Amino acid sequence: MNMSRLISLFFQGSLVKRIAVGLVLGILVALITPMLQPTLGFNLAEKVGVLGQIFVRSLRAVAPLLIFVLVMAAIANKKVGSKTSMKSIIVLYLVGTFLAALVAVIAGFLFPTEVALSVKEDISAAPKGVGTVLLDLIFNMVDNPLNALFKANFIGVLTWSIGLGLALRHASDATKTVISDISEAVSKIVYVVISFAPIGVFGLVSETLADKGLVALGGYIQLLSVLVGSMLFVAFVVNPVLVFWKIRRNPYPLVWTCLRESGVTAFFTRSSAANIPVNINLAKRLNLDEETYSVSIPLGATINMAGAAITITILTLAAVNTLGIEVSFGSAILLSLVASLCACGASGVAGGSLLLIPLACSLFGISDDVAAQMIGVGFIIGILQDSTETALNSSTDVLFTAAACIADEDKK
Repeated sequence: MNMSRLISLFFQGSLVKRIAVGLVLGILVALITPMLQPTLGFNLAEKVGVLGQIFVRSLRAVAPLLIFVLVMAAIANKKVGSKTSMKSIIVLYLVGTFLAALVAVIAGFLFPTEVALSVKEDISAAPKGVGTVLLDLIFNMVDNPLNALFKANFIGVLTWSIGLGLALRHASDATKTVISDISEAVSKIVYVVISFAPIGVFGLVSETLADKGLVALGGYIQLLSVLVGSMLFVAFVVNPVLVFWKIRRNPYPLVWTCLRESGVTAFFTRSSAANIPVNINLAKRLNLDEETYSVSIPLGATINMAGAAITITILTLAAVNTLGIEVSFGSAILLSLVASLCACGASGVAGGSLLLIPLACSLFGISDDVAAQMIGVGFIIGILQDSTETALNSSTDVLFTAAACIADEDKK
């Protein structure tokens, strides 16, 4: 393939194909950087990595505003008596997250893993109990709306947008039209940002692989295998079963579409929050009900955390195995429930689930010092663990939304 053909693929055609080109180019830059650095006098991968940082920051910048206006417009313009699929979606979110934690427990028992606990990490920001997680959730809901937008507090943004949307249902038609126009304008900005995804992936891959590479993960191969294996099992077995339960047809075309078009970008941005615009764009192209997906996608980025539940469970069991603590069946089920609840409180940013490991570890009397070391282990393997976790979390948001919407359409 000549260079002109490669460049045309990078800027034209299917977004998925363009992202694949960006991925390949990123790997190439990461590989040649060590050879070129003495000649160039600077780190090429680090320089192009700025492109990835700009892309992720752009997504994070537009996501809170997009959620605010889209949810508000959808609720304000909702016709009286019209039905959405939110109840079914929330059930799928919660059941999916719990089943993911259960899969992780089974994997942890089948493939017991121990790690060398020598890494130190500060966990001063880690919550000390389930009550703390719930209290933080309530505080985020009643946050100042401007502060919620500025700090990307998605629970606060969602709460205020729903409240204003309900209030504006009684506004004049002219006001509702203005809100809809603003929503369309923000959506167009999002479309422009997403069109730069191939360039963003190119920068992210170049910098990440050149900086850490995969060699650094050698000592944690088994732990990574159990983690990633559990996430793949949920993505290709558990989730399709749940989708089939809803739509009563082959779920894999829909599963593959969501993984390919949502999971790929989430894998590289490593942020469910940053991937919200990507999911909303995909839901629109799937012709889903806007009144439903405008609420369910941002909600999913905060409570639909199957990947986070797996991470919390597997790393907690690794600490348990390392310390030689016996775990009963009842304790394992309790761990699944706590991990599910913890996952729902996980931050939608890179590494957000790791700070909740101490909460799960506390079930077995594991000290904060040991839990802190497990967080450190999580950051070491984060190059693959967090990327895979986010891809599962985010792609499942749009997958379950689509399944519920399709099921409701079939009933009509």
